[in-house]
Amino acid sequence: MTRPASLVMPVLPGATVGVLGGGQLGRMFAMAARRMGYRVHTFSPDSDTPTGQISDIEITASYEDREALAAFSAQVDVVTIEFENIPSQTLEFIAERVPVRPHARVLHTTQHRLREKTFLSGAGFPVTPFRHVRTAEELRAALDVLGSPAVIKTVGWGYDGKGQSIVHRREEAEAAFATLGAEEAVLEQFVDFERELSVVAARSAGGEFAHYGVVENSHRHHILDYTLAPAAITTEVRRHAIEIAESILTELDVVGVLCVEFFLTKDGKLYVNELAPRPHNSGHWTIDASVTSQFEQQLRAVCGLPLGSTEVLRPAAMVNLLGDLWEAGEPLWAEACRMPEVKLHLYGKQTARPGRKMGHLTALGATTADALRLAVQARDNLTTSPAGPAPSG
Repeated sequence: MTRPASLVMPVLPGATVGVLGGGQLGRMFAMAARRMGYRVHTFSPDSDTPTGQISDIEITASYEDREALAAFSAQVDVVTIEFENIPSQTLEFIAERVPVRPHARVLHTTQHRLREKTFLSGAGFPVTPFRHVRTAEELRAALDVLGSPAVIKTVGWGYDGKGQSIVHRREEAEAAFATLGAEEAVLEQFVDFERELSVVAARSAGGEFAHYGVVENSHRHHILDYTLAPAAITTEVRRHAIEIAESILTELDVVGVLCVEFFLTKDGKLYVNELAPRPHNSGHWTIDASVTSQFEQQLRAVCGLPLGSTEVLRPAAMVNLLGDLWEAGEPLWAEACRMPEVKLHLYGKQTARPGRKMGHLTALGATTADALRLAVQARDNLTTSPAGPAPSG
């Protein structure tokens, strides 16, 4: 429901913003908030988190701890989220005490694949054909309709490729379902896509909409490897993707930032793959290459301020830094910083593990190809000095 902008009471600088979650998205949000004069309190089950390191106060408690949630709510003026795997009941409890943006209904829909797919399909958005699967019999019946290959996914708590598997042949299906370790799943028809795209967009309580265009994403082992902004696509595909994104944010009544991930097929068709109701890995480049970053935009939206300009200053590329880079010891940070066009962002995580997102690099260039070349070279330099190995002795 769109509310007249004049009726939305802004939460002004000097106020305190609460963040549910302690990861890197909250960290970058907190940086944007503190730069604009806000205080930040974070709430998560962990301590010394990436968000907590930047926040004024870090509360460590379970998301089901109502006494702690009530105390947290009493100290803040508005609450937002930095990841979606939070019980929607937690947001409902807090919303009885202080505004929560986005509201619990958005989280309830997007944190559960079946509810998300059902919402998208029911609202007429383009999604791959899917079926709800709870038993081996339902799985076989779904394969009769969708065919193989297909993708089987848990209904909840999945990200970065976790909780999903490709079923190449019918004989593999039941074993793949059992491997998920879930009582229910979603089986999706396999999409032979040409590329993966996303649109990061924001919507205010008054219905104001802003977007960062369409970017192209490349994944490695189901984890985002790099993003190119803008994507090299036709004007028609760009227009259609942005129209879909705006309609989704409006239909869900989102207040805040939401990312729509797409598959683009070889014949130019778009399919919505997933929704993320918060800033997204594919929008990190906006910190360095846009007038207003996705994190400042989230702040503006949840605080009832006018949305900022999303003008892109130069073509950009973002590459992820995963824990694999630490296998041979601490990366060579000075070598990446030796490239003046490249920006280093680290998330303050204490333990590096293979596949764990530890940071990212952003490069700007005359073209996205130039920017990607610079960013990849800087990442390569983290483990191999351009000058070669240090002399011994």
